[in-house]
Amino acid sequence: MKTAYDLHIHSCLSPCGDMDMTPNNIVNMSKLMGYDIIALTDHNTCGNCEAAMKVGESVGITVIPGMELCTAEEVHVVCLFPTLEDAKGFSDYVYQTLPPINNKPKIFGEQAICDENDNIVGYEEKLLITASGISTAKAVEEVAKFNGICYPAHIDRSSFSVLSNLGVIDESFGFKCAEIFDIEKADELKAKHPILNDMRIVTDSDAHYLENMRIPEKCFIHLPDHKIETMLEWLKQ
Repeated sequence: MKTAYDLHIHSCLSPCGDMDMTPNNIVNMSKLMGYDIIALTDHNTCGNCEAAMKVGESVGITVIPGMELCTAEEVHVVCLFPTLEDAKGFSDYVYQTLPPINNKPKIFGEQAICDENDNIVGYEEKLLITASGISTAKAVEEVAKFNGICYPAHIDRSSFSVLSNLGVIDESFGFKCAEIFDIEKADELKAKHPILNDMRIVTDSDAHYLENMRIPEKCFIHLPDHKIETMLEWLKQ
């Protein structure tokens, strides 16, 4: 079946995410826009995934628990997990590798933790947008320990991408997929980096504001169903 997806969305738990990016707003906006599967991928945390997944169950849209990992080299990597338990386990692991720097909300923004009714139940004090202790070369291996998959985010961007920071997507990294923000650049990138020809290519919104969420014009794939495990298997092929 034709499946509309967006696997890279931030909530109000990301300090650079707007406070309107609550679980209910994200999921219901996705539903209104015609998405079938989305993933919540805050910076270095899966703290709002449980709330978003509960909202997804109530409105009939699949929400994959995820994270945008910032590696030791400040490469952003989308990490997706089959279960909330797996996501929480990895989130706790990443948290321990973050430097002990407190967030400054007036500079970086709030880091709000929400329940499924969009009530703010707490704020994360540690700054979430710093580099973790996980290297890009080890990302696939470390995520796999929690049954997840990962791929480099927005490789066409000039900052926080594997190409801008490291200059190459090395085969040894083990990535099976890559995200291109502007999918029109896919052919150009494949010509410069032939490894991409053997990888799944996805395009996501990386939305930090509701107005950044895209109408699903070019983010369609065909899946037999809209289960989380089905989407993850497609990404790994």
